[in-house]
Amino acid sequence: MQFRVDEAHEKFREEIRAFAEKEIKPYAFQWDRENKFPREMITKLGQKGWLGLPFPKEYGGAGMDIMSYAIAIEELARCDGGCGTIVSAHISLGSWPIYAFGTEEQKKKYLVPLAKGEKLAAFGLTEPNAGSDAGGTETTAVLEGDHYVLNGEKIFITNGGEADTYVIFAVTTPGIGTRGISAFIVESGWEGFTIGDHYDKLGIRSSATAQLLFEDVIVPKENLLGKEGQGFKIAMETLDGGRVGVAGQALGIAQGAYESCMAYAKDRVQFGKPIAFQEAISFKIADMATNIRAARMLVYSAAEMKDQHIPQGMEAAMAKQFASDTALHVAQEAVQIYGGNGYLKGMDVERFYRDAKITQIYEGTNEIMRVVISAHILGKPPKKETPILASSSTSNVTGPRKKIVMKKGTAQEKVDALVENLKADGYDFTVGIPADTPIGEAERVVSAGKGIGSKDNMKLIEDLAAAAGAAIGSSRPVAETLQYVPIERYVGMSGQKFRGNLYIACGISGAIQHLKGIIDASTIVAINKNANAPIFKNCDYGIVGDVNEILPLLTKALDTGKKKPAPPMKKIKRPTPKKEKPPYKIMVCDGCGYEYDPMKGDPAADIPPGTTFERLPEDWTCPDCAEPKSNFQEA
Repeated sequence: MQFRVDEAHEKFREEIRAFAEKEIKPYAFQWDRENKFPREMITKLGQKGWLGLPFPKEYGGAGMDIMSYAIAIEELARCDGGCGTIVSAHISLGSWPIYAFGTEEQKKKYLVPLAKGEKLAAFGLTEPNAGSDAGGTETTAVLEGDHYVLNGEKIFITNGGEADTYVIFAVTTPGIGTRGISAFIVESGWEGFTIGDHYDKLGIRSSATAQLLFEDVIVPKENLLGKEGQGFKIAMETLDGGRVGVAGQALGIAQGAYESCMAYAKDRVQFGKPIAFQEAISFKIADMATNIRAARMLVYSAAEMKDQHIPQGMEAAMAKQFASDTALHVAQEAVQIYGGNGYLKGMDVERFYRDAKITQIYEGTNEIMRVVISAHILGKPPKKETPILASSSTSNVTGPRKKIVMKKGTAQEKVDALVENLKADGYDFTVGIPADTPIGEAERVVSAGKGIGSKDNMKLIEDLAAAAGAAIGSSRPVAETLQYVPIERYVGMSGQKFRGNLYIACGISGAIQHLKGIIDASTIVAINKNANAPIFKNCDYGIVGDVNEILPLLTKALDTGKKKPAPPMKKIKRPTPKKEKPPYKIMVCDGCGYEYDPMKGDPAADIPPGTTFERLPEDWTCPDCAEPKSNFQEA
């Protein structure tokens, strides 16, 4: 490392900086304010070949090195953090695993248009119960003949809703933790693949971040990326390399904030001279420059190691952690140097400050980066005799629920079954409360989500609330964005908390922020046309169907005429659901009745916890009576 890049890299920096100054900087404030994805700018990047920077020319790429890629991300983020994010996610996360692990056919079909900039890529790993711990993945892919059937959801997906090609991770072998995860190439537009919530973020607002929903999506067998069970390895290796991109983003944000505040400090005069020459400010500028240089050395060093095919997991983690910490600190100091002006919308340092924070969080939080770094230094910790098998499902956001979801039968049959269950649970629909009862005081709430469609359909919600004797609530988008109800009526983690008995969610998909607002509900009812909506994993009763068809029938079934005033609320006890069957087999010895439990393994025979019966060595015998493996039956 020469502590500076060579002339060719600097020439490339000048070229991409000129592009960013012309095509990004003038529009960054507007994109941020409107949460607008800059499609035209991305198209221009593709036309220049910069969406395929590190990929070989034979696959449509520019044939450049990782150092050039890191510089490109840095320069884009120097003008707008969101634009750096879009390109980094496309190259490092969405396209790279196809290049590194794809077959020749997959590369020609998918990588070539991605590298040419004709299509955009995304990476789908994160789920409500699988963030830093990817072993909590619940999305499943079941092999049926010549295809897999994909079901589940992904959250916080960069380029979600804008990408054409997605690399998605799903469980193909339940019960064996990360060894059961596989990777797939999934195309937008496939039947059953829908885009859920688009997130309204603090920063990087020009980039799109969305929820992905999969309901019986048919994925051809040839779209398996790598081999079955190789998904966790693919994800971790992709993230290791991708951290160079995130570090480049952070470096660019820090550089942009530094340049902006330094120019302001030279121009702003107080006490007879520019504030840049006041000691308090000049020391800030000195510290900022020092940290940025140190971050740049770490970023470029990791990029150079990757170019030379030297393992750089620790170095990339160091670069990501230090550069992102630097970005936030520099942006914070830049706002401070601007003073009150820096706190105003429209000032680039205010935007840089918001953009910087996410670099400490995504593609591995900085806490996880320190875990990665320390693991490289210290090695593996001593073995623990703890089970590693995943349970049948991780704990639901709303706690244990009945999860009685009615998918089959006519709409009327589903409604009849729901009403019968609610009455059996003790709900009296001859009494009710006013529709405008505060959510926190309401015994019952009928809540509207985006799935109800147009504002005219709020009449369905109002009619159902009257029939159920309930107050009216909503998800956040319905109150804030669509403005169908007053803002104080939205239910969620940052809104009103519902602690009453009956919550009927109509057209609500079940984003984690909403679910956290209804944890204390005695009974949750979900009505949604998407059978794979997360709300169904968190409800007691559910109906899969169109709200336009279901709600009128449910209203009629609950309508008892004029409601009597409800007595003071008595909390209905939440029933304990039946224990779910584990996703693995417990096998019993024919000779002595010994039960082999995969959660325990067979330590005496060096069989670790987490080993399913099928994976036991063929010469393994019963530890109690030495019967062969073949003499075991499923319990």
